[in-house]
Amino acid sequence: MTPPESIDPQAGAFVSLQGVRKAFGAKQVLRDLSLEVRRGETLVILGGSGSGKSVLLKHINGLLRPDAGRVVVDGRDIATSSEVELVSVRRKVGILFQSGALFDSMTVGDNVAYGLREHSGLPEDTIAERVRATLAMVDLPDTESLMPAQLSGGMRKRAALARSIILEPAALLYDEPTTGLDPVLAHRIDLLIRRLQAQLQLTSVVVTHDLHSAFTVGDRFAFLHAGAIRFVGLRDELERTTDSLVAEFLKAAA
Repeated sequence: MTPPESIDPQAGAFVSLQGVRKAFGAKQVLRDLSLEVRRGETLVILGGSGSGKSVLLKHINGLLRPDAGRVVVDGRDIATSSEVELVSVRRKVGILFQSGALFDSMTVGDNVAYGLREHSGLPEDTIAERVRATLAMVDLPDTESLMPAQLSGGMRKRAALARSIILEPAALLYDEPTTGLDPVLAHRIDLLIRRLQAQLQLTSVVVTHDLHSAFTVGDRFAFLHAGAIRFVGLRDELERTTDSLVAEFLKAAA
């Protein structure tokens, strides 16, 4: 497979984390973390379990607030934003949770329509058309009437992805998007991530420990260890790293 094209290094940052610290009680999770995500790129965050990857992700759309530091999204410091101000930020920054987090009591169509009904004020016929188009975009046509329990693991991921993109966000965050899927289904999700990134001109951040998935979707790569960034760069730079801890992770994950 041809590797993803590199993003222009001069592209401005859509997300900038500057000196971010986060602790839960006595446990320090993020330690003076600084990282930029360029507009239009897919940045993959690698690291072992417990390194702080998911906590970092939740800072980018304000689900968590830093104890110190700045989190700037599209020019706005969301670390100091009110909950009301964060509503517009969260519309710009969608998130696909590891489990998919579909509402089990709702149909697929109602799950996907949820954000539009909450935030858009659109009439129901327009919402229904948007739902149909979005489900088709993720290769789930004619599934509106199904319940989540009727979906396979890969279908649940795609339905959750449809719900994440229906509000047309500028950025999308993926928390372990291929966890629990067999290699074939995982690869299909990876290809879908790349396709949507190009089709919708998304800025994407993908948290994963799956190296094959990372190299399929990623433009640049960051390695997180013990709450701090150890490496940021392109694939060839990652594979030539002299950082022994990063190299050990790559060897173990290959």
